[in-house]
Amino acid sequence: MLTDLHVHLRPDAHPSEPEQFFTAKNAERYREAATGRGIAELGVSEHIHRFEQALDVWQHPFWRFSARDDLDAYCAFVREETDLRLGIEADFIPGREDRMAELLEARDWDYVIGSVHFLADRGVDAEYNETGTNWDVWQGARNADEVWTRYFETLAECASSGLYDLLAHPDLVKVWGPARPMPERDLRYFYEPAVQAIADAGIAVELSTAGLRKPVGELYPARTFLEMVADAGNPVTLSSDAHTPDHLGYGYAEALDLLREVGITELATFERRTRRQIPIEQADAERVHRHGDTPPPAIDPETGRPG
Repeated sequence: MLTDLHVHLRPDAHPSEPEQFFTAKNAERYREAATGRGIAELGVSEHIHRFEQALDVWQHPFWRFSARDDLDAYCAFVREETDLRLGIEADFIPGREDRMAELLEARDWDYVIGSVHFLADRGVDAEYNETGTNWDVWQGARNADEVWTRYFETLAECASSGLYDLLAHPDLVKVWGPARPMPERDLRYFYEPAVQAIADAGIAVELSTAGLRKPVGELYPARTFLEMVADAGNPVTLSSDAHTPDHLGYGYAEALDLLREVGITELATFERRTRRQIPIEQADAERVHRHGDTPPPAIDPETGRPG
C-alpha cells in the first residue's frame, strides 16, 4: 500500500479562496489522481498559516497576509465531505510551543506535520514575500555552515517538541540547489543533532518527492540522512507535498527505489494521531514504475518560487 499524507487542496497563489478548493468536487479530483497512481492512504494537510486562528500563535507578516480561512471550517469540511485523512502542516516556531499546542490540541486531527520554514523571522525556502520584501534567510548570512547549523538545530527542536507526528521535507535548507552555497564539510556533521533528536523522540520522518520539483532536483531528505533515520529505527512516511492533483505521486518510482535500497519495507500512516505501519506492496511499487512521471514545473507558476 502507498501513501500520500502531505497534500494541499489549494495552490500557494493569493488570492486563493477556500470556496474554490475546499469542495467535495476538488477533493474527488485528488482522490481520482491518487487512485490512478496506486495511492490508497490519502490525507490533506493545509498550511497552518492559511488560517486566522494561527495568528494566536505568531504574528509574522507573512502569516498576517495569509491567514484568511477558518480552521474549524476546514476540519469540518474534511471530516464531513471527504474520505481523506485530516492533517495540518504546522510550522515549528521556537518560543511559541505552548500556543501551538493549544491550537492543535483543540482539534481532532489524524496527524500533525511539523515543518521548519523559518529561522527566526527569515524564510528558508522563500526569497520575497508577496509585497516584495526580501526575507531570504541567506541574506546577510556569513556562510553556509551558519545557515545549515541553525536549520538542523531548529529541526532537532521541532522533533523534540512533542507537537508533531511526523517531520516534513527534513532537509529543506537545500531547496535552492546550486543557487546557494553548500557547506564544505561532511553533511552528516549537520544532520547528526537532528537525527539524534528524531531517534530520541521516535517521530516519523517524511520522504518527500517535492524536492524533485524544486531547483535542487532531489528527494527530501538526502540518501545519507534517510540512511541515518533507518539505522535509528524511526518510521518513515511517503508524500509528494502536492499542491495540485498532478503532483500526487510524482517521483514515487525514484522514492520507492531509495526506500528499498536503504532497507525500508513499511510506511507509517495515522488515524486519530495513532500511528500504524503498512507494508509497501510490490504490486503497487511496480504499478508506480510502469506509470512514469510527467514532471510538473520546477517552481510553482502561481508564486514564482518554491515552497
